[in-house]
Amino acid sequence: MTPEEKRWWIYALVAAAVPAIYVATVLSRAAGAGVAGVAYVGPLLTAIGAGIVANIVLSVLAGLSTRGGHRRDVRDREISRLGDHVGFYVMSLAAIVPFGLALGEADHFWIANTLYLAFVLAAFVSAAVKIVAYRRGFHG
Repeated sequence: MTPEEKRWWIYALVAAAVPAIYVATVLSRAAGAGVAGVAYVGPLLTAIGAGIVANIVLSVLAGLSTRGGHRRDVRDREISRLGDHVGFYVMSLAAIVPFGLALGEADHFWIANTLYLAFVLAAFVSAAVKIVAYRRGFHG
C-alpha cells in the first residue's frame, strides 16, 4: 500500500467516524424533543475541527508527513484528480438540498446539517474513488 493510499484510507475513516459521533451527540441531546431545537452549533464546529485535526494527526502517526521520502508520481496525481472531480460533482449535487431548504426558509438546523452532510458525502466519495483506483489499478 502506497503512502497516498494510506492517506485516503485515513481520510475515508475520519469522514465516516467524525460525522457519526456528531449525529450521536445531536440525537442524544434531542432525547424526545425535536432535533431542530438542539444546540447543534458547538458540536458541529467541533466535528469540523476534529475532522481536520484527526486527519492531520493520524497522517503524521501513520508516517505520512509530506517531508518523507515518498514523492507523488503521475499516477498519484491522476488518481487524486479523479477523486477530486467525483467529489466536486457529489458536492455540487448534494448542495442543492441545503440551497432549496434556504430558499424555502427552513430552520437553520436543517440547512446547516444538510450542508455538512453534503461536505461529508463529497469527502467520503472522493476518498472511496481514490481507494478503488489504487486497489483496482488506474491507467489514466
